[in-house]
Amino acid sequence: MKAGARIQAAIEILGDILDRHRPAPMALADWGRSHRFAGSGDRAAIGNLVYDTLRRKASVAARMEADTPRALAIGAAAEAFGLTPAEVMAAVDGSAHAPESLSSQEAAALERVLGDETPAWMRADVPDWLAPSLTRAFGEDLVAEGQALARRAPIDLRVNALKATRDRVLKALERFEAAPTPFSPLGIRMPAPTGAGRSPNIEAEAGHGKGWYEVQDEGSQIAALLTGAGPRMQVADVCAGAGGKTL
Repeated sequence: MKAGARIQAAIEILGDILDRHRPAPMALADWGRSHRFAGSGDRAAIGNLVYDTLRRKASVAARMEADTPRALAIGAAAEAFGLTPAEVMAAVDGSAHAPESLSSQEAAALERVLGDETPAWMRADVPDWLAPSLTRAFGEDLVAEGQALARRAPIDLRVNALKATRDRVLKALERFEAAPTPFSPLGIRMPAPTGAGRSPNIEAEAGHGKGWYEVQDEGSQIAALLTGAGPRMQVADVCAGAGGKTL
């Protein structure tokens, strides 16, 4: 699929999510089932654009001066696919499977840079109702912190020291640019994908099946290490798991 077709697919999926209030994973899965011609690379690129758009919805809507699925997908496409604004304009040309050509206002919006006149919560990509609390926490760093949180995240793993060493796991995952985490002695980190790239399917690797590692953020690893838990101790792990309770 060409970039224009991928953008059009993202527009359709975002419409399902935003207009019909469908969960993003379900909307992406349904689109994939009804468009079986799309290869794995296409699906990954489309998924990247959809999730990038949702994470950066406030800033993209402010820049595009619209929050329709079309405006959001087109506005987020350059960074999501590693394209220049001119390349996005060329991709959105009204040809078969591509969105209708850009209006002059949309073309101008792709080049727009948000300034200080734009509310901080929009530039930070955080909910407006949460901005006061985050401002108290981060102060003048609110925008920088919010933008960091809106980026694609790397994958952190915790090595199971009972079954493997960190060096052994690093060797097994070296093709994914795996590297030691800076603080946790059990942590391994793989960089976030860029452009249309895909995150590795870590749970499909042989090492995961052998129990060598689990997915866990370095921050959680540090918290566990700081408890000083030892053999035969009972530990209550009160957490939000994969984020369901947090969300």
